[in-house]
Amino acid sequence: MPTPQLPIGFKRFHPNDFMNYQLNRAHALGTLPRVTAERGAVQITRPVEVPAVFGALADVAEREGRWTEAAGCARLAEFFTPRPSDEQVAAYERYRRLWDRAVADEGITRHEVPYEGASLPALTRPAVGARRGTVLVFGGFDSVIEEFFPIWRSISEAGFDAVAFDGPGQGGARTRHGVPHTHDWERPVAAVLDHFGVKRAALVGMSMGGYWAIRAASREPRIDAVVSWSPVYDWLGRFPRFAAGFVRRMVGWTRFMNVTIRWRMRMFPILRHVVAQANWMTRTEEPVAAARWFLGMNAEHLGSERVTVPTLLFAGEHDRFQPPALATMQERALTAAPVTIQIFTAAESADQHCQMGNLPLATAGLCGWLTQTFSPA
Repeated sequence: MPTPQLPIGFKRFHPNDFMNYQLNRAHALGTLPRVTAERGAVQITRPVEVPAVFGALADVAEREGRWTEAAGCARLAEFFTPRPSDEQVAAYERYRRLWDRAVADEGITRHEVPYEGASLPALTRPAVGARRGTVLVFGGFDSVIEEFFPIWRSISEAGFDAVAFDGPGQGGARTRHGVPHTHDWERPVAAVLDHFGVKRAALVGMSMGGYWAIRAASREPRIDAVVSWSPVYDWLGRFPRFAAGFVRRMVGWTRFMNVTIRWRMRMFPILRHVVAQANWMTRTEEPVAAARWFLGMNAEHLGSERVTVPTLLFAGEHDRFQPPALATMQERALTAAPVTIQIFTAAESADQHCQMGNLPLATAGLCGWLTQTFSPA
């Protein structure tokens, strides 16, 4: 089956930047047609309205047998459903069922990887043509691994066995198995490598997973190449040292921080999402726990100087979530590794977070780099 053509261009579906990005994310990944995105966007003014609107659009697409679109709408409904809640679990299960139907003829196999008394969901798609090796793919802060299928499908089509998984705190690992997040990503990576008997692999970490990919590559000797798409390096790395130190001291003031963050959450819906998601991932409740979790991603914990394998860094010049300055700091910190960095531009329609707007360009660059860098196993 030929690979479907993904759309090019970052659209203005909604006046709210955060909701607009999420609509573009689904559109760029090929699961939300432009007309459906526009139809849904005019019906929503606040994030709380998204589950009902896109749940209904998923109903229509499902009745008409448009399985990919149904899954895309269901994923948007799940994304904006408050968590932890029974509604979120039901929304996730619906998305998963529709996604499985949409990709039923794609040669994908589901697995459960044993992990510290629980399990991690994984999906595999074998290499097409001459096999070049194995590539592990995972997402970031608020992703499910199924949504990145166009990327790991392209990896498979390029001749690599693709192993895509939800790590601790992500997708099915958190929703189905209650596995809380850890920044020590070498632990889930080792579990996946052990389960599939892989002796050499490349890693591709999407979004905030770009941080965890570097962390895993710094400690897991079976990783022979790593892709950080996009880097975090250190959330406070752009701050002057005295300011960063003050922020780290502030998160120790538990009562003050909880009050302050809750006040700001009432004013900024995106902050409500971020705090709620971080608490859900880590199975914590206090807002300050989310702040401490973010600050757990830092240069000392990352250990960039320990990475010695070829490393690819992707960033977008107008990325509002993980700005390109983080990528340039990450490049400088990788003192023992051969590094390739690419900062995509608006002229390429690839300047947004994770290149939503021109995934074909970025994915072609990824697969080309893997082919040249990661020699056959």
